[in-house]
Amino acid sequence: MGSSKKMGTLAEKIISRKAKKIVQAGEIVIVPVDWAFCQDGTGPLTIDGILEIGRGVKKPENCIFFIDHAVPPPRKELANAHKKIRDFAEKFSIKVFMQGVCHQLMIEKFSSPYDIIAGADSHTPTSGALGAFASGFGSTDVASAFVTGSIWLKVPEVIAFKLKGKLNARVSGKDLILKIIGDIGSDGAIYKSLEFFGEGVKNISMDERFTISNMSIEAGAKTGIFPADEITEKYLKEMGRENDFEELLPDESAYKNFTEIDLSEIKPQVAFPHEVSNVYEVEKIEKTPIDVVFIGTCTNGRFFDFLKAGEILKKSERIKTRLIIGPASKDILHKLISTKLIDVFLRRGAILIPPGCGPCCGVHEGILADGE
Repeated sequence: MGSSKKMGTLAEKIISRKAKKIVQAGEIVIVPVDWAFCQDGTGPLTIDGILEIGRGVKKPENCIFFIDHAVPPPRKELANAHKKIRDFAEKFSIKVFMQGVCHQLMIEKFSSPYDIIAGADSHTPTSGALGAFASGFGSTDVASAFVTGSIWLKVPEVIAFKLKGKLNARVSGKDLILKIIGDIGSDGAIYKSLEFFGEGVKNISMDERFTISNMSIEAGAKTGIFPADEITEKYLKEMGRENDFEELLPDESAYKNFTEIDLSEIKPQVAFPHEVSNVYEVEKIEKTPIDVVFIGTCTNGRFFDFLKAGEILKKSERIKTRLIIGPASKDILHKLISTKLIDVFLRRGAILIPPGCGPCCGVHEGILADGE
């Protein structure tokens, strides 16, 4: 089961392997999860759910807690929540990480092709860039996954995009997914799987794939999946996980309907308040004043993002806004230091915050003033 030669979409292939039968869109199945995780915002609720069920944790080795939304904790209530997580994790021998954003650490250390991943965080689809079926679930569902080692789901229908060509300079995967969200709307893919295929896929870097899969949820999608190809294999090898690679390619005949996108036609995009689907081409709003710039999060905190931003900053000795930078993981921070790229930002007044979610979740480290 699950061979890339079987007919089906990427989502159908992954779920078919775990269900041990051929599945199609619309079926409801119960499948084992390879990884179940939550973060410090959803972790305490997940723990409450596990304790209410009263059956312990079935496979602690497949469960993870991440403390990333408020690290270090800015107030005692959050510090107590962290302690609750650490105490529970110690009791059940569950891994706890405090060295970056959960989604970034998942792709660096755990996620692999054909995995099914249940995360108590909406941006769990990030791992879909590695050919996994990764989706965000509520704390109660993730508590059930901790207890039973499985999850129920409906095999999603697919919205497919056939990519051709190559992105131009100063255009990235973030622009591509923003263009897609702007076109289909923030509810245009509810409980669908966004899937990408075509010769243009090979021109989308791994870091850009992570951003695209990550933001599939911003269109309401259940997940966003890329093929597991030679680019995936190279990334896993760089992470020291080459044995985790397995090819996963789509059967293009399974995509009865798809949208073709010429990557060379994508222009820089930006989402305006207060909807992620309120997307404009940057050139149309280029006079808009900015109070704060934040480079970070599970969407834009990878080395690729800092490298591109650094190329721009090198052309100026000073910056005109407040600039906050938050690497998505400790490994990315180490790379910024070892390559001396961090100096480009710090010498121009950037504020470096610990690896984690930072101001993205509005809890600490960069909260805006009224009107900003």
